[in-house]
Amino acid sequence: MARANRRLTRGSRYSKYDGGPDPLAPPVDVTEALDAIGKDVMAGYSPENAMREFLRRGGRDQAGLDDLARRVAERRRELTQKHNLDGTLQEIKELLDRAVLEERKQLARDALMDEGDRALAEIQLDSLPSSPSAAVSELNDYRWQSAEARADYEKIKDLLGREMLDQRFAGMKNALENATDEDRAAITEMLGDLNQLLDAHKRGEDTPEQFAEFMAKHGQFFPEQPENVDELLDALAARAAAAQRMRNSMTQEQRDELDALAAEAFGSPDLMEALSELDGQLRDLRPGEDWNGSERMDGQDGLGLGDGTGVFQDIADLDGLAEQLSQSQNSSQLDDLDLDALARQLGDSAAVDARTIQQLEKALRDNGALKRGTDGTLKLTPKAMRQLGKALLRDVAEKLSGRGGNRDVGQAGAAGERSGATREWAFGDTEPWDVTRTITNAITRTAGEGRSALRGVSIQIGDVEVQETEARSQACVALLVDTSFSMAMDDRWVPMKRTALALHTLITSRFRGDDLQLIGFGRHAEVMDIEQLIGLDAKWDKGTNLHHALMLANRHFRKHPNAQPVLLIVTDGEPTSHLEPGGEVYFSYPPDPLTVAYAVRELDASMRLGAQTSFFRLGDDPGLARFIDSMARRVGGSVVAPEADDLGAAVVSSYLGSRGGTPGAGGSASPDDFGGMFGRGWGRW
Repeated sequence: MARANRRLTRGSRYSKYDGGPDPLAPPVDVTEALDAIGKDVMAGYSPENAMREFLRRGGRDQAGLDDLARRVAERRRELTQKHNLDGTLQEIKELLDRAVLEERKQLARDALMDEGDRALAEIQLDSLPSSPSAAVSELNDYRWQSAEARADYEKIKDLLGREMLDQRFAGMKNALENATDEDRAAITEMLGDLNQLLDAHKRGEDTPEQFAEFMAKHGQFFPEQPENVDELLDALAARAAAAQRMRNSMTQEQRDELDALAAEAFGSPDLMEALSELDGQLRDLRPGEDWNGSERMDGQDGLGLGDGTGVFQDIADLDGLAEQLSQSQNSSQLDDLDLDALARQLGDSAAVDARTIQQLEKALRDNGALKRGTDGTLKLTPKAMRQLGKALLRDVAEKLSGRGGNRDVGQAGAAGERSGATREWAFGDTEPWDVTRTITNAITRTAGEGRSALRGVSIQIGDVEVQETEARSQACVALLVDTSFSMAMDDRWVPMKRTALALHTLITSRFRGDDLQLIGFGRHAEVMDIEQLIGLDAKWDKGTNLHHALMLANRHFRKHPNAQPVLLIVTDGEPTSHLEPGGEVYFSYPPDPLTVAYAVRELDASMRLGAQTSFFRLGDDPGLARFIDSMARRVGGSVVAPEADDLGAAVVSSYLGSRGGTPGAGGSASPDDFGGMFGRGWGRW
């Protein structure tokens, strides 16, 4: 038995997993991505652009598209700065110099040679032109005395032939080393058959049988093993185009030298004629390849024709990857990333990073966080908005707890009547447990774990549900947020949106009986749903129309006569526009006294409706401070001047205080409090 086990062990084979994503890899975590996307959306990005931006920059432990693009660019730069295109010419020159040197040595050693013949040979060698191609041509009829020199000279022709073929068929240079006449004849026959096949394909007369016959006869020359003519064409054309780009990158002198030497390849002009015909066929059949490009190659390492063509194919690969990673086209998809090319050029780790990015994008689209709207654009789903709002609400709760010892806003309303609904227990909750729901959750979990409930049920924290309570009074809430350009200009745009979403989440999840209306006011005011406000982009909108915003808030209050009105106003500037009786917007900077009077009139109307008013003043402008303080005293409201990052906590705290009946700070103010303030220290639009 032990021997059998050893035999099994010895016979086992292990190799790298190559069946798609790693089945042992942990699932991608979209939490960080959703948080980043939500922040960018609030800053004015569309959800589509926000998602693409996150995928570009990556996360804490995840490479992004930009990092892959940087590595692609570095690899491309390395190839162009490392190499030059003199490799074949330098190799030919070395063989030529070695042949001439060996020949001179032989002439000096050969005592039996006629002195006249020796002198003639030396003169011929001394008068060789500096051009390698001209020297090779002139030595065609030379009678070599050294066998080693003759062998080196013949290697030049052999090298040229192998390099020319290696340009079109990768690996030929090594495969045909020390090739026989039969090997060369097989190459010539293959080229003739290949040109016939491509010519028939161009006319639309080729058949699968013709292709199969060609591959059966010459398949050893095509290690890629194409399955049809088109695959064969794609491989050949890509390499031929790379060879042409390499030629385009050479100097005119280099091209002239190689053209002159080409006739000597294998000592057969027929080879060059067949290769020239092949190049013409490929150009006609694949005109979309890049046949005209070029590169500056000024490094130290010389490239032969075959190796250089491979480098130019690598550069084409890298250019294609750079375009794919840029995702610059409207039709660009991450699924189009060529993972094989990434692994080939940058290694397996790059392909793993790219596959993870693809999985992350798919997870974001499939988990219900993003949806495609009727206009074709991506939008945050209500689920994503709830998740983002809950995260913001947790931040608010932490800030409130850190400041005044308040616990999580989830406890709000605990002293009210039971609503009949339950929810999962959260830290800080003091509501009574719902015993039935808690035990049911524990039994269900125990059964799901495969254990019998008869052996006992243990209750875990996640099983506990508490009974929700509702406050005894209903609130009608109007949150007025300044959407003038100065809010975005001074980095208050995102905190404003975060505040609105946090309050919206609190009310819709914990105080469902309250009615919240969001009102944005710039040059004019409008009622917005939360999705519209979160997606609102900053505009150069001159005007702070508090008058119009208060009119909309009062309309909201009047629709709910039995609810407690709560008015929350977030602004960084005094009123500079108002609505005329005919509905037109009037704008004036500095503020017109009439604009302020209209705003004061609507604020008085809010007070008569019983609104508890809180102002949230952003900025340190003295004129704005005096104005807001006067408005608050007039209606018995309160003023909070939070930092932008603390705005959410301030608004939520004020809302909870208003709901509990906590009166606003300050007393009343007379109209005279606003007199003499126009034209001095007035703040922003």
